[in-house]
Amino acid sequence: MKSEPIWKSWFARHGSKLLLFARQQARNPNDAEDLLQEAFVRMWRLYGHTGDLSPGLVYRAIRRLAIDWARSLDRRVVREQRTYELSPLSSAFEDNLEKDERQKALLQCVDRLPDEQKEVITLKVWGELTFDEISRTLDLSLNTVASRYRYGLQKLKEWVPQELGESERNP
Repeated sequence: MKSEPIWKSWFARHGSKLLLFARQQARNPNDAEDLLQEAFVRMWRLYGHTGDLSPGLVYRAIRRLAIDWARSLDRRVVREQRTYELSPLSSAFEDNLEKDERQKALLQCVDRLPDEQKEVITLKVWGELTFDEISRTLDLSLNTVASRYRYGLQKLKEWVPQELGESERNP
């Protein structure tokens, strides 16, 4: 009969308490399990081979990882916002008094697109990739990428005037 690995019995004793703590530390509840796993694996590799891993070390690792992940997310949001502000699409709205309203309407329309079309349009417009680069990035044929882009733009052309018209009529 095969005995249970040391880490499994350790995790069975402490895992639920660690997960509760991870949920409190994570900005997003879905990230809690990832935080716990990452912290546990790191600490187990360093200290746990004998089974004498202190739960305090894992709690501390969870807390530090949560802080690092939050900082990383904040930096990414700032980078993405800067990239968007510098994109040709955003500069087209700068001369308009209704800039924020129009941008919001456009982004709402983009969000309504099917994920496949949204992905291609985002890479083409904001990512400034060629169809060939998008094809290689998404591992799709050039024709598929081009058709998703074309269908997505077609939907946006239909939706954007409606969205802008509705928002302009309802101040």
